[in-house]
Amino acid sequence: MTNGVLLLFLLCLGSQNLNDKESLNLGFDTTTELPIGFLVGSSVVVGFICGGSTAAVLIPNNSDKRN
Repeated sequence: MTNGVLLLFLLCLGSQNLNDKESLNLGFDTTTELPIGFLVGSSVVVGFICGGSTAAVLIPNNSDKRN
């Protein structure tokens, strides 16, 4: 989780001066114009965080087993 937040922070810093900007159509509204690299990078970071969280939830808990 911390690595994902750090990646998102670095992505925000790195995408400050990108010129190609697009907006996302969310169905009910559109976003402001954001750099394409930020949109792609943020989706990668969100996937990284969700995948790590899912893996952490699926790890079996060995403290429930008693010998």
